[in-house]
Amino acid sequence: MKKNFLITTGGSGGHVIPAMIFYDHLLKSSNLIITTDKRGLRYLEENEYKFTIINTPKLNNIFLLPFNFIKILFLFLKSIFLLKNKRIEKIFSTGGYMSLPIILAARILKLEIYLIEPNQVIGRANKIFLSFCEKIFCYSKEPKNFPSNFKDKIISIEPLVKKNFYELKSSNLQNEKFTLLIIGGSQGANIFDKNLKNSLVNISKKNSIKIIQQTNKDNILNLKEFYSKNNIENEIFSFNKNLSIKIQQANLCITRAGASSLAELSIMNVPFVAVPLPTSKDNHQLENANYYKDKECCWIIEQSKFEEKIENFLEDIFKNKSDYLKKKENLEKLNYQNTWINVNQKILENINEN
Repeated sequence: MKKNFLITTGGSGGHVIPAMIFYDHLLKSSNLIITTDKRGLRYLEENEYKFTIINTPKLNNIFLLPFNFIKILFLFLKSIFLLKNKRIEKIFSTGGYMSLPIILAARILKLEIYLIEPNQVIGRANKIFLSFCEKIFCYSKEPKNFPSNFKDKIISIEPLVKKNFYELKSSNLQNEKFTLLIIGGSQGANIFDKNLKNSLVNISKKNSIKIIQQTNKDNILNLKEFYSKNNIENEIFSFNKNLSIKIQQANLCITRAGASSLAELSIMNVPFVAVPLPTSKDNHQLENANYYKDKECCWIIEQSKFEEKIENFLEDIFKNKSDYLKKKENLEKLNYQNTWINVNQKILENINEN
C-alpha cells in the first residue's frame, strides 16, 4: 500500500521547482499532495500536481504582525486538519516562511519531517527546522552556515532537475549562429534588459549570433523590435515552463545564479556566465555559482562590474574558444554519473530507512 506524503513549498521558482521534481521522484511509490502559497502558483504546473493552498503571510511588516499571527494560527489549524484528513505520514519542505504552518502542525502531530535545501547556503527557515527534522537533502556535503551539530542529518544528492532535462542535449559550436541565452530566473533580472542589448549589437557586427532572452511581459515587444531593427535574430519570452527547449538551443547562457537554473544548464552541458543577485539572502546565489566555478564549469561576473566587462568577455569567447570548450568538457565530466535513476534511488533509500 502506498504511503501518504505532503510536500510544502511556495514563494519563488527556487522553492516550487525543486518541490515539483521531488514530487516526481516520489510519485510511483507514494500518494502525494503539495501545499503552496498563492505566489507559488505561478510556477506550479497545476494540471500535473495535486495541491492545496496554504497562503502564509510574510512577517516583515511590524504593523501587520498581530493580524498575520492570527492568520498563521488559523493556517496552523487548517494544516492539522489537512494532515489528519489526508492521513499524511511524512512531510517534505523546500524551506521558506511559506512552510511554517505545515511544519508546526507536523511537529505537533509527531510526523516525520524532511527538508530540501537547493542552495549552497542553508536557508534561514531550514536552519530553524533542523532540530526536529529526520534528514535534510542538500546539493553539497558541506553547505555554508550549516550548524556542525546537525551535519549527520545531511543527505547529499545531485541538484534536482526535471526528468526531461536528462533526455535533452545542448547545441554545439557548429550551429550556423552562436546562440546566446539570457535568463534572469523566476524573479527576472532588470540588469539584463538595460545596456546588455547595446553590447550584443556591437558583438553582432563581427559575429553571427542569435539571442534568446527572458524579460518581463511589458518589455517583450520593445526588446524584440530593438534586436530586429539591428538585424539580430531573436526569441524574446517571459517566464516559460518549457525552458528546457530554450536551453537546448543555446551555446552559452548569461544567467542569475538560482540553484535550479544552474542545475538545468549544467545537466544540459551549457557553459554559463553567472551574475549573482547581490541582494540574495546570505549571498546564496554567489555560493551557488562558486560551486560550479570551483569545478571550472562557469564564469562569474559581479553585478557591479557586469556592464563594463560583458562585451569584452564575449569578444574573448569568439576570438579563442579553448576556455569555452574546456568548460563544456568539465560540465560533461561533472554530470557523468548524474542520472534520474541514480538520484531517485538515493532519495527513496533514505526515505525508506525510517
